Amino acid sequence: MKSQLILSATLGILLAACQNNATKEASIEDVPVKMESSIERGKYLVEIMDCTSCHSPKVFTPNGPVPNPSRLFGGYDGSQPFPELSDSEKEIAKKWVLFYPDLTAAVGPWGVSFAGNISSSDTGIGTWSLAQFKKALTEGKFKGIENSRTLLPPMPWQAYKALSDDDIKAIYDYLKSTKPVDNIVPSPMLNF
Repeated sequence: MKSQLILSATLGILLAACQNNATKEASIEDVPVKMESSIERGKYLVEIMDCTSCHSPKVFTPNGPVPNPSRLFGGYDGSQPFPELSDSEKEIAKKWVLFYPDLTAAVGPWGVSFAGNISSSDTGIGTWSLAQFKKALTEGKFKGIENSRTLLPPMPWQAYKALSDDDIKAIYDYLKSTKPVDNIVPSPMLNF
């Protein structure tokens, strides 16, 4: 009787161990599928949130401006100087918002803001952690750093506070999978 009890216990332990190993193997195999699924979800979210409108320089076609595929998510082109604003433009900007022709910069009562590089480059979000990305996206903190400046309009970070953690991770996974665009975006100009 005692040997049957020991045998039953041993078989139970072995069965449980086999089931645990099968579960571990299945979850390891699922990782690429989950990442691929997260990237696809992120791409969908980035498209419906229209991130390319501000964060991608445009090329002009007979049908209007379209995102430049070679600079996708690269932000305002830091190699081009921002034009000097005339006195009348400065006056208008005190009450209105003006956009740079490719929509990667905006002028308003706050000054001039430039769309950030959100590509996978180290000059974009390439070195950011998920926590930094979340803080930037949902709390409006520059580079996701706690005591940094607030992101300026037209970045609608206040609207993104309601994003789920899964959606934030999906957006992050997608942007980290994009082609890196090496581009250092200038700092905002807060005084005219």
